[in-house]
Amino acid sequence: MKMSGTLLLAGLLALASAAGASAQMPAGQPRLRTVVAPPARKEKFHLYLLVGQSNMAGRGYVEAQDTVPSRHVLRLSPAGQWEIAKDPIHFDKPVAGVGPGLAFGRAMAAADTSVTIGLIPCAVGGSGIEAWAPGAYFADTNAHPYDDALARARLARQAGTLAGIIWHQGETDSSPEKSQAYGPKLAALIARFRADLQAPALPFVAGQLPAFQFTKTAPDGTTQPNPGARRVNAAVAALARTVPHYACVSAAGTTDRGDHLHFDARSARLLGRRYARAMQRLQRRP
Repeated sequence: MKMSGTLLLAGLLALASAAGASAQMPAGQPRLRTVVAPPARKEKFHLYLLVGQSNMAGRGYVEAQDTVPSRHVLRLSPAGQWEIAKDPIHFDKPVAGVGPGLAFGRAMAAADTSVTIGLIPCAVGGSGIEAWAPGAYFADTNAHPYDDALARARLARQAGTLAGIIWHQGETDSSPEKSQAYGPKLAALIARFRADLQAPALPFVAGQLPAFQFTKTAPDGTTQPNPGARRVNAAVAALARTVPHYACVSAAGTTDRGDHLHFDARSARLLGRRYARAMQRLQRRP
């Protein structure tokens, strides 16, 4: 699918509008960003698309270590400019905080100091996998998650080389009905991204849901099993047997920030490093 210049501009303006809520960010989050020029050589600027829902966007509370700048890790701003990466990387909602993206970028940069890492944040909190389809509209954030991600990836590629995608999503699809079809839908999404980005061997790493989501709190306050979350995890793992250039990472050992839904900052960083190790293994394969 080709994105017209008008649609690209409209998508970026919509994203920039959503980011206008940054004035409501909690204390401790950076309000000033440093715009920089990307590397002159595109092959030395490795780009990664960050997609999914809130646990990719990040809801961990920002600490000092999450705002330490590195010239080797940049992020694409809502307005399409390259900036020194600091958390929050994402801007989908005012509550955006620490996600796996920055830790992933730092680990990738540390593994090869000759390159600069460019993070393309596109995750949308609350979005189900059905929202990640061409033309799909997600009213909660006034966004078209898939179309917006394609537009931002194409814009970023003007300066660098797309090197991979990391995905964390499934919370919204962990109901008994939706979880049954999660595997085929994720496989189709991966194929669609690769086709639309004209990158058939683009590495794709998906994250599993954490154990603290294996139960849910009912409206009456009681705790009930959530077998759909386990079913989503099984589907994410099983795709490694059928989808080429694909890997999944476990969320074992992670903890929530107190809401039984979102990773705390420590866990988000841990997951980011796991994404990096899995991505590096895929990139080393012939």
